[in-house]
Amino acid sequence: MPRISALALLAVLAGPALAAEPGPEFDRGRDEYMAACASCHGEKADGNGPIATMFREPVPRLTDLSARNDGRFPFLEVMQVIDGRAVVRGHGNPMPIFGRRYTVEIGEHAGLFGSEILVRSRILELVSYLQAIQEPAGN
Repeated sequence: MPRISALALLAVLAGPALAAEPGPEFDRGRDEYMAACASCHGEKADGNGPIATMFREPVPRLTDLSARNDGRFPFLEVMQVIDGRAVVRGHGNPMPIFGRRYTVEIGEHAGLFGSEILVRSRILELVSYLQAIQEPAGN
């Protein structure tokens, strides 16, 4: 019986660690997150980035998006918020419009449609990484 309890404890302790350490298939998304998001949202996506204190409102924690949405990761909504080009924003919204920023960075060398594919690919990698780091409800 103690062996079962020890295994259950190990599973509980390992769960959050696994959620916080996605595999190498998420390296591009992790790199994008660290370059574009970690300064505000923190390296651990906990809302405690180095410049988070500069904002009036708390910077959102990103590891509990699924928990806040009845266990479902709001993939499309997260993509739209990060892209930002189709979202109507109020005055003073501090979230950058990464869709526009990435379009400018990529430039015109890939053509109009090629550039859009590259922009969406960067955002997709980032959102996939965010989905991979979701913590189970209750953590």
